[in-house]
Amino acid sequence: MRAAVHRFPHAVFVAAGLRTPFGRGGGALASYDAISLSVPIVQAMADRAEPDLVIWGSVIPNLGWSNIAREVWLDAKLNPNVPAFSVVLACSTSMTAALTAAGMLGGGVDLSVVGGAEVMSRPPIALTSEASKRLTDLFGRDPAAALAALRALEPQDYVLPVKGWANRITGRTMGDHMEETAREWHISREAQDAWALKSHQRAVAGWNSGFFDDLVIKLPELERDANPRDDTSAEKLAALKPAFDKTSGRGTLTAGNSSPITDGAAGCWIANEAGIARLPANTPYLRLVDYEIAAVDHHTEGLLMAPSYAIPRLLARHGLRFDDIDLWEIHEAFAAQVLANVAAIERDDWILSKTGVDADFGTFTWDRVNPNGGSIAIGHPFGATGARDLSQTVKELWSRPVGSRAIVSVCADGGQGTVALLERV
Repeated sequence: MRAAVHRFPHAVFVAAGLRTPFGRGGGALASYDAISLSVPIVQAMADRAEPDLVIWGSVIPNLGWSNIAREVWLDAKLNPNVPAFSVVLACSTSMTAALTAAGMLGGGVDLSVVGGAEVMSRPPIALTSEASKRLTDLFGRDPAAALAALRALEPQDYVLPVKGWANRITGRTMGDHMEETAREWHISREAQDAWALKSHQRAVAGWNSGFFDDLVIKLPELERDANPRDDTSAEKLAALKPAFDKTSGRGTLTAGNSSPITDGAAGCWIANEAGIARLPANTPYLRLVDYEIAAVDHHTEGLLMAPSYAIPRLLARHGLRFDDIDLWEIHEAFAAQVLANVAAIERDDWILSKTGVDADFGTFTWDRVNPNGGSIAIGHPFGATGARDLSQTVKELWSRPVGSRAIVSVCADGGQGTVALLERV
């Protein structure tokens, strides 16, 4: 193994934060929006320590907000002298917030709150570009006529949520793309269902053991995650019909082996040594050693396959093999996505041809992945997932010996992905 490599000139830490329970789409949290759902999280975190900076994000756009981070902070009635700004990188939004904050430490910024939220139950209904231009032009000339035209809008004038979540360039959803990737990598329906079942079993066990108790605040409407199912089984998962490819007879992605529509908010801390000292003494934290952001041509490589490029590069930079990683926290957009990315990084020839990395990483350690469940069971509110993954990883590795390492991997729409290397100190 090579000598330790650190991306940052001084130690950077990720400390476990807080999140809301994650609610089912259309369920207990559907009356919130992304701002109001974020407010109790930043309030609870600020009660522990006032940050020097806030970076927050949400993926589904809302034309009524210019900067969700600042608006969350001010709605929380917190110190207006704390700056806040927003980021977005699809499903890796709050992970990107963390990496951005890590690079901004110093110069008076020692402690940052980072995170994000999504209320997928309440996506804004937008107009098509053509309808918007037609109305805007008309309002300038004849407001009364514009109002009449507004009342006369037809269904084709609206951009409905399902299209809003599709990739703009391809016009297809992540699930549509993942069906292709699953076939390319020969990921069977049975393997996907088996991984989904593990996700539920582990998430339920995590809740029952109390693992999540100090990571999740209680809301009046919901006290624990609504998605994990203690009554699911291989037979029930196998009975579900394909959710994306419904006509070819080859579809393998279902509602059961895909992450669900979810409402939730999550935050964590990014700090240097001075910032860590400001947090309560029992706050778990890990060192952020390094990270890698990758992007691929999603027309040819798969929309959610960027982690398979980032992971080998990150491991090789530190001379690490799979068995040097004690914990893997891999975002489960789909079971097929987890299985396909790991299948890719297990192939030395594929790694060399795609990433330029010539290394033997050994045998992948599946028993170290997502020990308390992942997004299939817990849920996937786009903007919150990265912070949820980071806090969960921090707590999981905090109980391990000093020197233990974790990889956190989050794929993102658009053929991108972020991967971080964390270490117990």
